[in-house]
Amino acid sequence: MFVQEEQVVGNKMAHKKKEKEKVKRREQIYRGRPIEELKTLDAREIAKFLPSRSRRTVLRTFDSIEKFIKRCDRKVAKGKKIRTHLRDIVIVPKLVGLTIGVHNGKNFQEVLITFEMIGHRLGEFAPTRTRVNHGSAGIGATKSSRAMKK
Repeated sequence: MFVQEEQVVGNKMAHKKKEKEKVKRREQIYRGRPIEELKTLDAREIAKFLPSRSRRTVLRTFDSIEKFIKRCDRKVAKGKKIRTHLRDIVIVPKLVGLTIGVHNGKNFQEVLITFEMIGHRLGEFAPTRTRVNHGSAGIGATKSSRAMKK
């Protein structure tokens, strides 16, 4: 009876190992194509797989997107940080894995480009407005505090 319990536990452990292997093997697929295949395409060919609004933007501005990608490749090769004010650039598969400093109006906010960001714009991930934290009211700011001595 003790041997049978060990076999059951062993089978469960083997099953968990198989599940972990499946998770590791899972490819990143965007609209039916693996990410490695999409990285080889240029901006106009990638536009075919994007949603309509992003597709139109890429087709209108593919030259500026390709210039940006080339600039990113040069900076990565030199080991420099990538910083940009171009918040309207559509994220394409060639940018996946890069860390880009996107200007938010005050400073450059580091954005790590992931697979799920394809088709979005860089500016979506660097918010320009922060939450306002008001302090307490000062003397004279309210009717009750006007009567207080200064």
